[in-house]
Order: sequence, then C-alpha cells, then structure tokens
Amino acid sequence: KVHRVEDWGRRQLVYLIQKLAKAHYLCINIEASQAVMEEIEHAFKFNDAVLRHLTVLKKKAETGPSLMMRNVEREEARKAQQQEYAA
Repeated sequence: KVHRVEDWGRRQLVYLIQKLAKAHYLCINIEASQAVMEEIEHAFKFNDAVLRHLTVLKKKAETGPSLMMRNVEREEARKAQQQEYAA
C-alpha cells in the first residue's frame, strides 16, 4: 500500500556520485511485506538510474508531508511571489 509519494526535484549532491553533481530525489512511503521490500531493493541495486537508496523501517505510516516537502512547497511559493512582483 502506497502512503505517500513526494517528488523533491533535482538537487545538488554533497559529493560527486559517478561523476554527477545533481540528482533527482523521491520519497516514497509504502507498506509492504519483507519479501516485497527485498525485491524492490534488489531491483534498485541493479538499476543504473538509481544512484543511492535508503530503506527505513517505521512502526507507523507517515501520511502527511515531510519536512523536506514543506520546504520545497515554501520555496516554490516564494518563487511564484517573486515572479508576480516582477510582472
């Protein structure tokens, strides 16, 4: 079951990974069995498009927006305001 999918967008990496300085970030909160999680991690391991991944086990599903997503939304709202003032 998918609880949350957040597209954090393209961001600067702290250090180069495979000679790349920027990458696209996603946060996906799912509820799945251990077998399904192992299959997903196996697929990530052999997918060239996935540079890094992190799996975190939580006791309770988080369905609200993450801190990072709230920051992204605030940044987009600020940019929209700046464009309105410029127009």
